[in-house]
Amino acid sequence: MKQDQFINRELSWLDFNARVLQEAADPTVPLIERLRFLGIFSNNLDEFFQVRFATVKRIAQSQKTGKRALGGVKADELLEDITKVVIQQQVNSAKILNEIEDQLEKENIHFLRQEEVNAAQAEFLTDYFLQKVSPRLVTVILKEEEQDFTDNKAFLAIKMKLSPTMAEAKGDKLYAVIEMPKEVDRFIPLPPEGEKQCLMMLDDLIRYHFHLIFSMFNYESIEGHMVKITRDAELDIEEDVGKSYVEKIIDSVKDRLVGDPVRLVHDKTIAPETLAVVMKKLGVASTDSLIPGGRYHHRRDYMNFPSLNRKDLLYSAFPALPLKGISLEDNILEAIAKKDYLIYTPYQNFAYVIKFLREAALDPKVKTIKITIYRLAKLSQVASSLINAAKNGKKVLVQIELQARFDEENNIQAAESLEKAGVQLIFGVPGLKVHTKICVIEREEGKKLMRYGFISTGNFNESTARIYTDYTLFTSHQKILKDVSKVFNFLSVNYKIKKYKHLIVSPHYTFSTLIRLIEQEIEHAREGKKARIRLKLNNITNYKIISKLYDASRAGVQIDMIVRGVCCLIPGVKGMSENIRLISVVDKFLEHSRVYIFENNGDPQMYISSADWMTRNIYNRVEVACPILDKDIQQELLDTFMISWNDNVKARLVNTNDQNAFVNSQGEAIRSQWATYAYFKNKLSE
Repeated sequence: MKQDQFINRELSWLDFNARVLQEAADPTVPLIERLRFLGIFSNNLDEFFQVRFATVKRIAQSQKTGKRALGGVKADELLEDITKVVIQQQVNSAKILNEIEDQLEKENIHFLRQEEVNAAQAEFLTDYFLQKVSPRLVTVILKEEEQDFTDNKAFLAIKMKLSPTMAEAKGDKLYAVIEMPKEVDRFIPLPPEGEKQCLMMLDDLIRYHFHLIFSMFNYESIEGHMVKITRDAELDIEEDVGKSYVEKIIDSVKDRLVGDPVRLVHDKTIAPETLAVVMKKLGVASTDSLIPGGRYHHRRDYMNFPSLNRKDLLYSAFPALPLKGISLEDNILEAIAKKDYLIYTPYQNFAYVIKFLREAALDPKVKTIKITIYRLAKLSQVASSLINAAKNGKKVLVQIELQARFDEENNIQAAESLEKAGVQLIFGVPGLKVHTKICVIEREEGKKLMRYGFISTGNFNESTARIYTDYTLFTSHQKILKDVSKVFNFLSVNYKIKKYKHLIVSPHYTFSTLIRLIEQEIEHAREGKKARIRLKLNNITNYKIISKLYDASRAGVQIDMIVRGVCCLIPGVKGMSENIRLISVVDKFLEHSRVYIFENNGDPQMYISSADWMTRNIYNRVEVACPILDKDIQQELLDTFMISWNDNVKARLVNTNDQNAFVNSQGEAIRSQWATYAYFKNKLSE
């Protein structure tokens, strides 16, 4: 395989995050939404450094080239390339933030520095500090001896110049850190002054009250600079047979707090000696990990920037629509018994999932409920429905993934609540994450047990369902649901590998099935039959599958791909991929659904799936792709795919010479997320 056939995965990810930053820079995006996109950009970057950058750094430190794992690029060279790109992106993000703040001032929204506080504001801020901030502050005086220094992500590094009387006892300088409390909002709105709205950053509020925090020290001067540490967040599960799986996960999450540092972002105006003290305490030995920046860091907090009652600075709301032909007041199991239904959240209402589980919990004929859980909402209606079912005597089986990255603690707490209620828990397969999103219930009807269920592309999480686009199929198709039951059997008894007649299941059959489906299109193209592949994915990184798509392109198969995130495939190359077209859509909602459509000579085979076309999804996870058999739903799936494909407002070109350029917007403007909502709204009135 030639290196120039593929884009490096890590650099492709940074290209994706650049698309998020484009939204923050876009003057047509409402101002507060632009700030929130800056937060998403920063949050993405944090997780990238905690996981992907940390992995590359591990490879580099192992003194291996890591060429095969990193797509032909040496690990140390890749670290340099990543750092260059990230520093430039950070410069761009700071510039964008300044532009947004200037625009906010024109809207009478002002960020208040501590030196700008007037008497009336001072009274409010001090009361706020004493009541809400001070009790939650963790302030640590740095000493020469060893200290526990927990990774709290962001903190103020303090340097005090002591007065002569104090200096005699402690030296002329004293260093400390103040951890930024997670329980307090980063942005503090002050009482409005007429039409003027002021906010103060939590960092500045703390700086403003240094005299209260350090009142016991007699200092001549004091300064505080923001520093953010990012550590390796990969879970190392120890092989201790004396511990339960849950205990191992808990211990591994704790170890994450003191993992190896991979990045230290700091205010570039910090005194070199203060930075040196902080680096020593955090165990940052190399300047390669340093990224200088502005006064404020931890910009992920902008994701939760307050709305300030300014609807004019926010996206218009999309109230979730009902499904045509079925109301939330109807008996959903009776409706599904007659036909399949597909919901597309957030355009349509996720409440149908909750309704399904609530009905199953109360229906005396329902005997068992089985469901997989990957990420739950903090106050999960899904979990409460399952607990309700267990209390009503149903046999409830929940496969909960304890290694869902950064949701481990939340899932452990949910598991404890479910177990206390009598729910049977299984924790999956050693060495495999369970990423599939499936549910099946068994209902006693006469002398038979009939199955009902749903299969989804997204998590059963009512919070993310408001911002992630995902498909969920409700079905009573007994053969499909028999396959779903086989997946649960495999999760319970791992050594028994099942055969599936309808589902495509990882880790056993996904690769071979996808190759077969692509080869089928190649054969049809060579025979002059209808041949086409349409794909909507989050990520595609598996080189073998990409190579097979190149083979299909050479054979004349037209391939249309919508890939939101990482994409190692290069489209439009003569003799390799000239029949492959590729776009990415980034807009108000996170494009999260996975759809595979194979033309199959005019008899399309369509699937919705939890799996991206990445090596981990194919070989290292339990995933399910489900066929869509109902002709009306097939048309709906194709229609919504084509709406996204025809986007000429928020679609970008990917892996071309003009990386991330917007698709040419000739003709009528089509903004796919707005058009998709209109599509479903129109269907209700047909």
